[in-house]
Formats: sequence, C-alpha cells, structure tokens
Amino acid sequence: MKCRLVLLVFVIAGCSAEHPQPSDGTDIVKGMTEVINARELDRLGEFVAADIIRHSGATPGVTVTNLDEFRAFLEADIASVPDSVQTIDVLFGNGEYVGVRARYSGTQQGPMGSFPATGKPVEIAFVGLLRIEEDKVAEIWVEWDNLGALIALGHIPPPQ
Repeated sequence: MKCRLVLLVFVIAGCSAEHPQPSDGTDIVKGMTEVINARELDRLGEFVAADIIRHSGATPGVTVTNLDEFRAFLEADIASVPDSVQTIDVLFGNGEYVGVRARYSGTQQGPMGSFPATGKPVEIAFVGLLRIEEDKVAEIWVEWDNLGALIALGHIPPPQ
C-alpha cells in the first residue's frame, strides 16, 4: 500500500512538472489591481486588452470600449480620490472568467462628476466579473452601492 501511494505521488508530481496548469486568470486581475493601486497606469496594457469593455450601472453615462478610455476613467477617479486603494477580499477564476469581491477606499479630494470634493473618507464594497481573453482582461462588469457611497461622502443625507 505504501509503495502504491508513493508511486502515485511521484507520478502526479512528475505530470504536473511536465504539464503546468493553465492560469485561472486571478493572477491577471491581481496584476491589474496592483498596477492601478501603484498608479503605474502606463503598465495597464500588460494586463488589459486594447479593446477592453467596461459595464457598470453604478456609472451611467461612462463609456469604456478601449484601453485609452479605461485609462482616462482611472485617471479621473484618481484625480477625485488620489489616495484610493482597491483591496481584494475574494478572488476566484476558471481561466475565462474571474470573480472578485473587493473594497475601494480613499478620501474624496476632487469632484466626482457633479459632486464637489468633500474631503471625507469612503469605503465602498464592490463586486466584479472579469472576462479573460489571451491572458488579458477583455471585459469587466462591476457594481457597487452608489447611494451608500454618496451618503458616506456627505452628498446625500442619510435616511431618517
């Protein structure tokens, strides 16, 4: 019995060394997040497809259909919340799709659309689904609680 177990472990180890497992996509999403957090937006193309598409009901009117538009969206966000950080809480993938639950935190120092700067901190939980194609993020669906964020920033009074 011990010989069979040792042999099985040896065979499995030998197979995995010869045939590495394909990426589940989470490393790509981690890399993209690290680049955004480090403000190294010139490196986005390492992790994001040139024709990336971003979907979000939380930002109606914002269109992202390519890498330049995605970078411009991120630059505007950084101008509004210069100390923003995205922290990944849960991340899983199957190679084609990656799911994430994360937090965005920072202090609003600049305007966000029609909302003026408040100098107040905010932490927003968000969820996203990212489609991976040719080892890059090709499509993003992301949603968060806008009402909660606007209340935290003082733009809307809390419900009574």
